[in-house]
Amino acid sequence: MSDLRDLYQEVILDHTKRPRNRRPLEDAQHVAEGRNPLCGDHVKIYIKKDGDRIGEVTFEGGGCAISTASASLMTQAVKGKTVEEALELFEKFHDLVTGKLSDEEFEEKLGKLLVFSGVCEYPVRVKCATLPWHTLKAAIEGAKDPVSTENEA
Repeated sequence: MSDLRDLYQEVILDHTKRPRNRRPLEDAQHVAEGRNPLCGDHVKIYIKKDGDRIGEVTFEGGGCAISTASASLMTQAVKGKTVEEALELFEKFHDLVTGKLSDEEFEEKLGKLLVFSGVCEYPVRVKCATLPWHTLKAAIEGAKDPVSTENEA
């Protein structure tokens, strides 16, 4: 278990130090902002669709290691998926980090996102891990107001 936990920490640190898809997307069709004022995490998600698929997804922003790694891994996970598949992945990720279901149940669908399975042991970090995902959902749904997960635990 310790080796697996160490691997998870390495993946999170790698995505924190070298976040993937961290840049604005000039011709994005969907954009949303997320902020957690109390902890300082903030993220802006850009989506360019190709039909019903997410053709390109990027993010800007900053915050803790969990928030940045979550945004980085999320952009890799949802790129090329249909909107429906991305929203389904949002639900599964949310269930994983809130401890509603075990990681074995999601192993095939979540892939590298399983590195966040330990977050459920730290309820304060759940809002950090889920902020990019709630912001992705808000972008897909065309929400105008910034989202926050400050009330989530």
